[in-house]
Order: sequence, then C-alpha cells, then structure tokens
Amino acid sequence: MGAWWELLTGAEKAFYGIAIVSSILFLIQFILNLIGLDADTDVDIDLDLDVDADLDPGFSLDADFSLLSIRSIIAFFTFFGWAGVMTLNRGGGLWVAITFATLSGFAAMFVVAYMMFKFSQLDSSGTLDIRHAIENSGEVYLRIPEKSTGTGLIHVKVDGTIREFQATTHGKALPTGAKIKVLDVLENNILLVENAPALPPAEKSA
Repeated sequence: MGAWWELLTGAEKAFYGIAIVSSILFLIQFILNLIGLDADTDVDIDLDLDVDADLDPGFSLDADFSLLSIRSIIAFFTFFGWAGVMTLNRGGGLWVAITFATLSGFAAMFVVAYMMFKFSQLDSSGTLDIRHAIENSGEVYLRIPEKSTGTGLIHVKVDGTIREFQATTHGKALPTGAKIKVLDVLENNILLVENAPALPPAEKSA
C-alpha cells in the first residue's frame, strides 16, 4: 500500500485523497439514513452569505429545490475525486482531469438534490400533515435571511420524526444552528419561524 502510494503523482494523490475521504463520508451518511439518524447527525455549515432580496440563499432553483446541502456537497467531492482518478489513469492531462471531475461533481450534486426534492414531495403527498409542525421547536440547517427576503432550511420534529423544511422569518436573519419555533405554514409549504432563545438553566430545570 505504501509503495503504491509513493508511486503516485501529486495530482493522483490529491484526487485519490478527495475520493477516498468523500466516499467514506458518503457511506457513513447512507448508513445513517438507513437507520434514521441522518437528521440528528448532519454537520452544520453556516455560510453566512449576503444575498439580494431577489435571490434565494442556498442556490435554490425554486422554493423547494436546493442544490446546497451536506448530502449534495459530499456527492460532489465523491464524484469529483473518482472522475479525476479515472481520467488520469486513462492518460488524460491534469486540466482535462480537473474539468471532467468538476463536471461529474456538479452532475452528482444536481442528481442528489433532485432526489431529495422528489423525496420531500413524497413526504408532502403522503400522510404527513405539515401543520403539525406549528408551535414545535427546531433548528436552522441552512441560514434563513432576514425579513422574508428568502428561505433557508430547518429541521423540526413532526409526528415523532425529524423532518427538513423550507423556512422563512419576518425578523432578523437566523444562522445555521439557531433554535427556532414554527409559527405558521405559508404558501408552498414554507414554514414561518421565529428565533427561540435557549431557556436559562433555572427555567430548564423547573
């Protein structure tokens, strides 16, 4: 193993490193999805992006289709790494490998985002009543911009299961990890939320 690694070029090591690490993360997340722990174990990333009122943070194609998520990012790097390895192994140059790897990564990113979009549609058309989320507490998964200028993503428990929903707020921007409370269900099943500060220790123990 060590001898094989030493024979690789710098570019090959970089692509293999990205591919192996991303594949491990992809496999871990797949297993967590199977046992129903994914919503509790996602790693939050606060991008804190400043966007115009006409743009949706998270690079959304519409209110429910978001390209930027932990799942799609992992898929991007997984396919980026292996596509780069494959291209170099077939004699392609570095820039050809980077180009093909990038295109493969974005294709995988789009496919994963589309699959999650379709899964969310199945949830909406099934037995789940999204209005059961009202008054429930949750956590911001992808930053929510201020004063209803766009939407973000939240995780909130509905009917005993943690779900992911699009959400907006009338108040200040809510960063990733912020605790929220659901106030209402708006058009297109977007949840209206507000900041829900953590209770002081005395109140928690009461």
